[in-house]
Amino acid sequence: MSTSRLLIVEDDPRMRTFLAGELNCEGYNVSEAEDGQGALMHLRDANTDLVLLDWTLPDFSGVEICRRLRSSGDITPVLMLTCHDDIRDRVEALDSGADDYILKPFSIEELLARIRAQLRRTAYWRGVANSDLLSCADVTVNTATREVTRAGEAISLSVREYDLLLCLLRGAGRVVAREDILREVWGENHFGDENLLGVYIRYLRRKLEPEGLPTLIQTVRGVGFMLREGELRPSDATGNQPPLPAHPQSKRSPPSLPSAP
Repeated sequence: MSTSRLLIVEDDPRMRTFLAGELNCEGYNVSEAEDGQGALMHLRDANTDLVLLDWTLPDFSGVEICRRLRSSGDITPVLMLTCHDDIRDRVEALDSGADDYILKPFSIEELLARIRAQLRRTAYWRGVANSDLLSCADVTVNTATREVTRAGEAISLSVREYDLLLCLLRGAGRVVAREDILREVWGENHFGDENLLGVYIRYLRRKLEPEGLPTLIQTVRGVGFMLREGELRPSDATGNQPPLPAHPQSKRSPPSLPSAP
């Protein structure tokens, strides 16, 4: 039986009671909050292993709560519960600091699987938090402080960009398949737009590969990506880097999920 501490943040009392009952049956130590203020107070005062966070709350949105947590240095994993299935909304949730999301309505079996997957990743990172620095070429990541540098210069990354860089660093010098990256960074049961990984690779390249420094993230067409020093980053005729493309629009909707029992 698990002893992990979960916080449910949901303003619908029926949904909150249902989730708490199911998670208690699985052996989790469950706390509840009905709004954003209650959630932030609980996270300030109590140790929590995972937050189940509804997107729509009476005071703050789930996205705003994630931003507040991450800006304060709180890295408690967040699983967003949302009806928003547009790719732009999901990118916004991930960029705000959510670690994963699940679309409503969902099955309790899928929710439990995503919780287990997130707790496994959390346990892994806690195990390596005090390990040696990770590096490739002139890029260094301090996993204890989450500081990232290249050629001695500090680089600010979003939560998702940081997770993506770590995934590539662990496989530095070899090809990491797209499906392995999606599973490691977005979760084992990720259902999302096929262009999402490409968008974040572009974000990461933009920050790690300024003009005048060699490229680092190499594309292996049809397979995935490799972290390895390459040629100087190309620039346009003006000497500027090509502009970063806008978020891609989803070409297809994610598969529908069964309703909760």
